[in-house]
Amino acid sequence: MKNLNEVRAEFLSHEQIEKVMKISPIVYFPLGALEFHGPHLPIGLDGLTAHGVCVGAARKSGGVVLPTMYQGTGGEHSNYPWTIMMPTDTGMAENIRASLNRIQELGASVTVILSGHFADEQRALLAKLSDEWSNNSENTMRVFATSMADCDVSPVGPDHAGKFESLMLSALHPELVHIEKLPSIEQRPSVDPDGNLFGSHRHGTDHALWGVFGPDPRDANLNDAFALLAAYENWLSAKALERL
Repeated sequence: MKNLNEVRAEFLSHEQIEKVMKISPIVYFPLGALEFHGPHLPIGLDGLTAHGVCVGAARKSGGVVLPTMYQGTGGEHSNYPWTIMMPTDTGMAENIRASLNRIQELGASVTVILSGHFADEQRALLAKLSDEWSNNSENTMRVFATSMADCDVSPVGPDHAGKFESLMLSALHPELVHIEKLPSIEQRPSVDPDGNLFGSHRHGTDHALWGVFGPDPRDANLNDAFALLAAYENWLSAKALERL
């Protein structure tokens, strides 16, 4: 059974956090981008899902979860409506480094960074920061930096605003998932040359799944959402405990 104690740091006093950290000195650090996810999903999805997985993982492993840092870089949606993407990783890298240094000073033994935005540039930044941190012999805290695309036990492959992200958000915030805002699959099926669900044709504004990359969310079985979330919570909590 999950430990339903509060793990979200923003709702805890410093004394409450220190009590938790004495038992399990793990900090979860979610990242997200403000990014277009079609008419059926909110622009904050990346951060909402990363934070939700971190909360579930922390209830299994112990530790606390920081509020989501909403900054992202890379990907193919920079010019889409209400996408606010950093043009380079410089500012993000400095923010993350400063946060890690302070978390270490506060006594954490492990920090888990989970990014809900998993463009290649974002994943490269996480790998760079992780290597940089582990190669500094002065650091005593362990850092595990990963993304939602890196879970090797996920029953559904990662995508952008498709079946995967729709299911994940449905498990966490079902009121924010509005598949009905997409055109009817019967009237406008997805036309994908050579069966390519991630092709550049999906950038066409006349496509039924404009800006959606991956399996069609309109035929997703939302009953599969909780198994997907549980797989991620178990995976991330295990990664944290391995490093404790």
